[in-house]
Amino acid sequence: MNQTRYLCLSGPNLNLLGDRDISIYQHGSLDNIHTHLQQRAADLGEAIDCLQFNHEGDLIDAIQEATKTYAGIIINAGALAHYSYSLRSAIGSCMLPCVEVFISNVHGREEFRHESVLASVCWGVIGGLGKNSYLLALDALHHHTNMR
Repeated sequence: MNQTRYLCLSGPNLNLLGDRDISIYQHGSLDNIHTHLQQRAADLGEAIDCLQFNHEGDLIDAIQEATKTYAGIIINAGALAHYSYSLRSAIGSCMLPCVEVFISNVHGREEFRHESVLASVCWGVIGGLGKNSYLLALDALHHHTNMR
């Protein structure tokens, strides 16, 4: 029996989370978040590959290739979530369940609310919960995959 695999994609500058004021991001770096996510996947008997790209085109390529290998996608596109209609098109046409996540934007230095052009083509959006946003997204994909 093949192991169910998911893909977690992170966009530009998200690898700098650990370099920002740590009081804003309680769970530290993106690597730390990915480690927790991979452990949760292993606990579920599944696997997740976590990739980070700084270019929109690389994210789009990864989404287009994902249909060959993965059962679903978790994406934190960073700033691209606010304006990338190319990324939105790639997600909408890949035919995989995709959950958009974001860390949080309710802290004093981030006064705007998360607004995403990707949300309407994603299966769901989970945010504001730090690493737990990612863990909840994985749980949602796991339950969706196992209900089919």
